[in-house]
Amino acid sequence: MELKPGDVVLLKSGGHPLTVVEVNDDKAVCLWMGGDGDLFRETLPLVALESAEIDPEDDEEEDDEEDDEDEGEENDDGRKKRKVA
Repeated sequence: MELKPGDVVLLKSGGHPLTVVEVNDDKAVCLWMGGDGDLFRETLPLVALESAEIDPEDDEEEDDEEDDEDEGEENDDGRKKRKVA
């Protein structure tokens, strides 16, 4: 497997997606965000990693859902409902 900085990988045993920041011989330096928002950095052997299949459409759908939540409800004609005080 040929890795380069910026690639997203997973441990073969599972876990969070990791971002490759450096590749040296048979090891890769990876960064990832933990569940509590902590940033981790670790050097891992290449044999323990596999390329992550990231679907760009999934990211767009999540962004769209967040946008919809922020924008409020729409009328049947597509216009935004106004809150009345």
